[in-house]
Amino acid sequence: MDIKSLLNHALKSDLVKQGTQKLSQGSSSLSSLSKSCNSNDKSINKNILGAFGAGAVGGGLLGVLMGSKKTKKMGKKATGIGGAAALGALAYKVYNDYQSKQGQTPNVEQAQFDENDANHSVLILRSMIAASKADGHIDEEEMAKIEQAVENMGADYQLTKLVSEELHKPLAPSEIAQLAISPQQASEIYLASLIVADEQNFMDKSYLKELAKQLNLADEVIYQLEQQISD
Repeated sequence: MDIKSLLNHALKSDLVKQGTQKLSQGSSSLSSLSKSCNSNDKSINKNILGAFGAGAVGGGLLGVLMGSKKTKKMGKKATGIGGAAALGALAYKVYNDYQSKQGQTPNVEQAQFDENDANHSVLILRSMIAASKADGHIDEEEMAKIEQAVENMGADYQLTKLVSEELHKPLAPSEIAQLAISPQQASEIYLASLIVADEQNFMDKSYLKELAKQLNLADEVIYQLEQQISD
């Protein structure tokens, strides 16, 4: 199973719900999910995400990160997006359309979305984890639960280190914004963050506002991205 497939599954509401239940039950089934991943893959990015497995990324990890209240909202939003490649392509289209309306000539290389680039999946996952932490509901107990689930999957050192660092580091929208190497990727980061954020939560809204500022996104781009996942 490739990275695109993993995050396609991650954006399915049924896996989010199932994953939340699995983690609350001790993640006994997550280990078996990891066996379906390609253990011979030498790519760093694929090693990081490959060990998660579809249910782990979509349900186990993100389900617990968001909490039960957010999970239902995320499920509805994610179903509308359809998958990781669709999310990235949609974000790129929103920005490219905005640029065209402004009469600007796009950078051809930046404007093209490559769905086979594994970096998109890493960017999306990191953006979602950060946005999920914005309301502060992830305490030490929740962190331990997530880390135990990752361990149960037989994750390698790189994956364990990545998850632990992302969970324990201070929330910093500026750091997430620095992942973007183009305005199109900035849109991708913001859209991924919108999916897991609760628009009714003050802390989530504050995080999104600061993230948009750090990403240097125009108000019109923000509005159009929000429209893509509006109920």
